[in-house]
Amino acid sequence: MASLEDAWKTYRETGDHTCRERLVIAYVGLVKSVVGRMSVSRVPGAEYDDLVSSGILGLIDAIDRFDPDKGVKFEAYATTRIRGAVLDACRKNDWVPRSVRQTARRLERVYSAVENRLGRSATDVEIADEMGIAVEELEKMLREINGSYLVSLDETVPGVDDDDSITIADRIEDTTSPAPDELAADASALEVLTEAVCRLPERERLVVSLYYNDGLTLREIGEVMGVTESRVSQLHTKAILRLRGRLARARTQHAV
Repeated sequence: MASLEDAWKTYRETGDHTCRERLVIAYVGLVKSVVGRMSVSRVPGAEYDDLVSSGILGLIDAIDRFDPDKGVKFEAYATTRIRGAVLDACRKNDWVPRSVRQTARRLERVYSAVENRLGRSATDVEIADEMGIAVEELEKMLREINGSYLVSLDETVPGVDDDDSITIADRIEDTTSPAPDELAADASALEVLTEAVCRLPERERLVVSLYYNDGLTLREIGEVMGVTESRVSQLHTKAILRLRGRLARARTQHAV
């Protein structure tokens, strides 16, 4: 059997479908890894096998479009394409209830408004007071949107500039060693996001770092922090609400 390097070389030169199939088989593990770590895998109604099938379509697209001369590793490039294909399938099938989407958007707006007014991260009490509800009700709302791709770092969101479109997870990973071409493309959004991550409450920032930089699962993070997986999921959700709110606010300010 030809080596992976030979398969890449032959496919780029001839477009041989046998070589493409060899590449797909070689990287199908990457698809399963990406799907397994995406929040959408925990959305009720989203079948794992269907998500993997959508991810494989993204993998094939990545194989067809990949240009090694750009100096980007295939795994990094393919991960973005796989995520995008899975999220497109989620949107098309509308696996997330409308009520959950509405709750997520409402919370995002509240977090953004309160934290903009305070100039710092808001506490649960401050958010609950703003909404006129008890902290217990806020916690219930956060549980409702846990696992929703609508508040996931895997979702593509607008950048600061109108033409920018970034995936928050990719940008968090890129804060350590961003690719020059990607950094030039969305420098403003990356700067805003990096600052926003640094301003997260310590425990939320730790969850984001362990999950997206170190690749730990929510359960593993819970073991590290000495808390339940459910608590880690809640911290993750609050972190995303803050990050999305700050990115949206920065984009609005830039437009003005």
